[in-house]
Amino acid sequence: MESSIFNLMETHDYENILFCQEKTLGLKAIIVIHNTTLGPAAGGIRMYPYQNEEDAVKDAVRLARGMTYKNAAAGLPFGGGKCVIIGDPKKDKTEGMLRVLARFIHRLGGLFLTGIDVGTTLQDMELMHMETPYVVTLPESLGGPGNSAVATSFGVFQGIRACLKEIYGSPLPQGRTIAVQGIGAVGKDLVKYLVEAGALVTVADIDQEKVAALASEYKVNVVSPDKIHTLDVDVYSPCAMGAVLNEQSIPELGCKIVCGSANNQLATEQDGELLARRGILYAPDYVVSSGGVISGMDSLQPGGFNRQRALETVSHIYKTMGNVIAISKEQGIPTYRAADVLAEQRIATIRQVKSLATWGQK
Repeated sequence: MESSIFNLMETHDYENILFCQEKTLGLKAIIVIHNTTLGPAAGGIRMYPYQNEEDAVKDAVRLARGMTYKNAAAGLPFGGGKCVIIGDPKKDKTEGMLRVLARFIHRLGGLFLTGIDVGTTLQDMELMHMETPYVVTLPESLGGPGNSAVATSFGVFQGIRACLKEIYGSPLPQGRTIAVQGIGAVGKDLVKYLVEAGALVTVADIDQEKVAALASEYKVNVVSPDKIHTLDVDVYSPCAMGAVLNEQSIPELGCKIVCGSANNQLATEQDGELLARRGILYAPDYVVSSGGVISGMDSLQPGGFNRQRALETVSHIYKTMGNVIAISKEQGIPTYRAADVLAEQRIATIRQVKSLATWGQK
């Protein structure tokens, strides 16, 4: 087991994997610190009923590395990390479990900054904040950003604008046809931005009550979830489950642009190549969905969270996506790889900056 863990860490040069348990309170958690070149590792806390410890470790390391790239591409002064709790959030989560996990995080002395993810809520973070200041996504009443969906959707909106500029010469969504798959918190807010900008929006979701409610509020078309990706539209925006871009779905796409908030949209890296061969502009999900983490980290600024400042920073996703497109064209590589190059270049630059010793600094 020891050998396999170290082999796993060496694969992508992980710095730390910490196992946290408290038998009485039922806590089994894993904290992964991938890279701290840019600053303290930042990433959310995911609670999920993993089949076994190996699955939990694999998910944690994958997510931690993803946060390194997301934070680097977003221009944030933070590295990448993640925490996963083994358990069913609907049945196993307790105040004691969360607060003792917060104490484990506090022991790291700020090396790991955290917030919500799948299976955790703002209310959970409020409990954890009682034990550590290193929880940054808090309710507005505690000086945090509150619901991050607004910032995430605004970032995706900026990504769509950048892609429209590349394909059509103008970033304006007015008159453009856009298909949004998944109208949860992020998808719903994205629809609002798009409709208000004059886009012609079609939506789909497995939850028909959500669809009916949205259709009564905004002028949108509705199709079934299994048809949404096949529509002849300018933009397909997946905002639900991951791995929606695969060898089966990509040949069926009728869009010129893919830009959405869903995590890990590419089932495999080869699917990124397939999109490029089809001439479809893909906006890497970790680039355009970084609005939430950008907003959360704003609460660390002097004076605490400022919504106007946070959204102004999120708006820079437009420029970042433009940089990804430029690298893709210059180097003749797909955009999914160009995003990695952008992040890796920034990490290398800051590593070089920090190689210069300065007097009076530790």
